[in-house]
Amino acid sequence: MKVAVPYFYAITIDPADIDHMAHVNNARYLAWVQDAVTSHWGSIAPPDAVRAYLWVALKHEITYHKPAFLNDLVIAKVLIERVHGARAFYKTIIHRGEELIVEVYSSWCCVDAGSRRPVRLSQHLVNLFLKSQYHT
Repeated sequence: MKVAVPYFYAITIDPADIDHMAHVNNARYLAWVQDAVTSHWGSIAPPDAVRAYLWVALKHEITYHKPAFLNDLVIAKVLIERVHGARAFYKTIIHRGEELIVEVYSSWCCVDAGSRRPVRLSQHLVNLFLKSQYHT
């Protein structure tokens, strides 16, 4: 069985992220998810793969649990749940300490950087993101 290797992405809340209700604007969370997912890819994939492939968001399903504020320290925990062909399915959880702020399920398509056409990830690349549950 393969399981996701968690990736943690620190988020800095800027004054521009705050809306008229004095908390983080809902649209900012999607930008953070994109930043976290692409950072995850860049941290694990070899440099040649990072140059050769890009990720395009296909769908986001977001659930807001609590608001975040200007001086909060928040972290995104990124988990790739599975890869199927050119598609990757992610879960991104944003926390403030132990508090769940937002959870996002998203699907992404891997595309060739030159042609912008979908491309399947090799099993080698998939294995970099998903490890055997019994692997030590």
